Amino acid sequence: MATSPESEHPIKAYGYAARDPSGSLSPLVFSRRATEEKDVRFKVLYCGICHTDLHLAKNDWGITKYPITPGHEIVGVVTEVGSKVEKFKVGDKVGVGYLVGSCRSCKNCASDYEQYCPKQVATGGFTYFDGTQTYGGYSDHMVSDEHFVLHWPENLPLDSGAPLLCAGITTYSPLRYFGLDKPGTKVGVVGLGGLGHIAVKMAKAFGAEVTVFSTSMAKKQEAIEGLKADHFINSRDEDQMKAAMGTLDGIIDTVSANHPILPLLGTLATHGKLVLLGIPPKPLDLAAFSLIMGRKTVAGSNIGGLKETQEMLDFAAKHGITADVEVIPIDYVNTAMERLLKSDVRYRFVIDVGNSLKAE
Repeated sequence: MATSPESEHPIKAYGYAARDPSGSLSPLVFSRRATEEKDVRFKVLYCGICHTDLHLAKNDWGITKYPITPGHEIVGVVTEVGSKVEKFKVGDKVGVGYLVGSCRSCKNCASDYEQYCPKQVATGGFTYFDGTQTYGGYSDHMVSDEHFVLHWPENLPLDSGAPLLCAGITTYSPLRYFGLDKPGTKVGVVGLGGLGHIAVKMAKAFGAEVTVFSTSMAKKQEAIEGLKADHFINSRDEDQMKAAMGTLDGIIDTVSANHPILPLLGTLATHGKLVLLGIPPKPLDLAAFSLIMGRKTVAGSNIGGLKETQEMLDFAAKHGITADVEVIPIDYVNTAMERLLKSDVRYRFVIDVGNSLKAE
């Protein structure tokens, strides 16, 4: 007989969970493990809502195990530490992102690329090493091995900073890895949503000249005046796309809907890189000739390792980078999910867990 969520571990926890593919979230009593010697326990104060949360709640990828408590953009304050914890103390402000576990011994882990570990454990809805399920940040508290806990910079706001734990590192990492972090580099950003608006801010902080691509002309003012992008291109306008041919060193493509990438490749200069962050449901239409003529690269990137994520948080604090957010109480979460599905948010929902989640 399967163990119930509230009896797997000794410490009672409370959160919101989806129980079936409807994705509807409602209160759930579950349990978390006792604080082990290398564990950090913290009270959750804020948790961002990522599109991945919606996919998992609705089992869009066919991998969800119910009940699932989502949430991997989590910030809070430490309430207890294990006897061998070295980096944190009670009262510290901390964050936890998409990962709470990895093997710590493979080549990827040894190179600080835990996000590519074949035995990685995601924060909510996946199987931990002890065989129990992980529960994410739509909950009153968290416990994690200290390796996967991040120091929160003092001058970084908790609410608008929370989405950096996913959207921030997901855009920062490819800019760094693919050499698009140099002053004067010409960087394109495709899509102006939760990821895209952070990509613009990160690239500008690196000193890049930023061009935003969007199918919506309504976003031009936001891009230029609000986010200080240098250029805006309506990607459906053939003349604008033609004028941009061969001008960009790299493109960060954040769009998860099906969209043509051949026109984007045309805007890359020789040796240019198109980095995919979104996951469209259908395979890409890619002609080899478009890569060969210019030694261009199509690449992908997924979040970042723990070392790089800490580096990103410190960079964001130094440059005043936060997400544009709408803070909500947890009982609004289902409405927020419906709005997220319609892209009706500028640009990230963040749940005020600390002030709105009360155990019944």
